[in-house]
Amino acid sequence: MVWGFWRDRQRGEKGPKALPDVPPHQPGGFADSLAAAPLPLPGASMRAEPRSSARYASPTEYAPEVPFASTGPHGHRSRMREKLLARGPDSLADYELLEMLLFFAMPKGDTKPLAKALINRFGSFANVLAAPQQTLMDTRGLGVHSVSALKLVQASALRLARAEVMERPVLNNWTVLIDYLTAVMAREKIEQFRVLFLDTRNRLLADEAQARGTVNHTPVYPREVVKRALDLQATALILVHNHPSGDPTPSRADIEMTQEVKAAAHVLGIVLHDHVIIGNGRHLSFRREGLL
Repeated sequence: MVWGFWRDRQRGEKGPKALPDVPPHQPGGFADSLAAAPLPLPGASMRAEPRSSARYASPTEYAPEVPFASTGPHGHRSRMREKLLARGPDSLADYELLEMLLFFAMPKGDTKPLAKALINRFGSFANVLAAPQQTLMDTRGLGVHSVSALKLVQASALRLARAEVMERPVLNNWTVLIDYLTAVMAREKIEQFRVLFLDTRNRLLADEAQARGTVNHTPVYPREVVKRALDLQATALILVHNHPSGDPTPSRADIEMTQEVKAAAHVLGIVLHDHVIIGNGRHLSFRREGLL
């Protein structure tokens, strides 16, 4: 184009020549649609809807997924994902699982130092997930999004464990039941009393927390337990409570309360199968210990 302009000047021609391959302006065309759309202000989302009613395809509809660069934090995240998919979750340490979980709450930045700090403070990946919500919120580096992500994973794990318990008769699936109860109660900082209500086939009808107490005591009312069993048409019960101290040895009050519930249930034809105390990595069955 520069050569053509110079050639025209040599011939004595003045002014630019019209380009023959550019069509004349047509109102309502693509140029007008661009002019009508205001430029976004600094910091505004670039995904705001245009004023035109026309639908624009998203990048994923016409472009393949582009992997993260091999350097920098995004490259590290890409390599972590590849490791998980290629070698499975067992290839990841606890802090790496937590690090990857934090990816979803923190799109940018290095989450490894925070993940390691959380593991060091709480002791394990499971303890981080089970930590009280307010404790996590008060932890430096965590916010609403990251705490929500942690609690969502915890809730999902408990829901999965509970589904496995409900698939088969409880008494024939004792190990799975104990795993579920441990996940739910072992890390509680105060005593919690739960009742598993079973049907005639010993399938789980409901798992309900009846009371929450102090660090070493939970008030239990046998009449309320039996009344709830009648409401659910349950024919059998399993009592469960935790000892925050970690020692599942029953107290005299635990034994007396169990006998009271057993007697109240027996009058109405409801069987008390067991009372389980959950400690830290340990549990005790009243039936196996000959206490029931």
